[in-house]
Amino acid sequence: MNKKVAVIGVPMDLGAGRRGVDMGPSAIRYAGLQEQIEALGLAVHDHGDLIVHHASRLGRGNNPNLHYLGEVVRVNQELAALVASAGADGEFPLILGGDHSIGIGALAGAARLGRRLGVIWLDAHGDFNTDRTTPSGNIHGMSLAASVGRGHPDLLAAWGTDPFVSEADVHLIGTRDLDPAEREALEDSGVKVATMSAIDHDRMRSVIEEALDQLSAVDHLHVSVDLDVIDPKEAPGVGTPVPGGITYREAHLAFEMIAASGRLDSLSVVEVNPILDDHNRTGQVAAGLISSALGKVIF
Repeated sequence: MNKKVAVIGVPMDLGAGRRGVDMGPSAIRYAGLQEQIEALGLAVHDHGDLIVHHASRLGRGNNPNLHYLGEVVRVNQELAALVASAGADGEFPLILGGDHSIGIGALAGAARLGRRLGVIWLDAHGDFNTDRTTPSGNIHGMSLAASVGRGHPDLLAAWGTDPFVSEADVHLIGTRDLDPAEREALEDSGVKVATMSAIDHDRMRSVIEEALDQLSAVDHLHVSVDLDVIDPKEAPGVGTPVPGGITYREAHLAFEMIAASGRLDSLSVVEVNPILDDHNRTGQVAAGLISSALGKVIF
């Protein structure tokens, strides 16, 4: 990679049901992110953090199934514009979250940088609920669905009439916790789902090889990783931990393979919650994964 890395922080926790992931961008930076990137011979342009109004200043809104809708949409619209602008300037967009509702803005911006967007979404959850199926009203559980054009008109209207990405160009990897209606929606969709059972059976190498092969025709590849995809024994500081996740080495293998493909065009790393962490272990894991995605290898 010969691009300058554009670091974009989004200290958002409004899309989640638990406070604290708004400090995720700071935790990842504090883990030595810039120094690790520069050690790879890459320049860093840190755009700082977008302004996100605190929950105490906001009402949850009129729709109990879409908490903080107005602010979530506003921040994601700003994020989309900044991602698109950075990419157009020849920079590599690296988005630090924040909860996974910022996946909407990340993909909306990435979609402006190529005719056909491909997405690898590493997550313990499906993020494929809508306002009709959500058990919580938290938009971070709807971000992938919204990106493929599923959801409430008030959420989708903010981005225009077309989905950012075709369902057939989305690979959801590491999933192990789905709501019943969310599972049904994914089964009826074109999204490719590799659960933890699939990873146990086929191994991470095969899962990533298949995803990269099936996304070979896309113009822009975006990878979005929710740190809860990793087992909480190794990444405890996440908002919604689920036992039985991928290992630290499986995560690095996935990113080393993606980096080796030479096709990664933008990256989001989300859901680091320092309040729930142990001496910033999860922030350090996040920074290390980013380094692997940008080309760091053991030997």
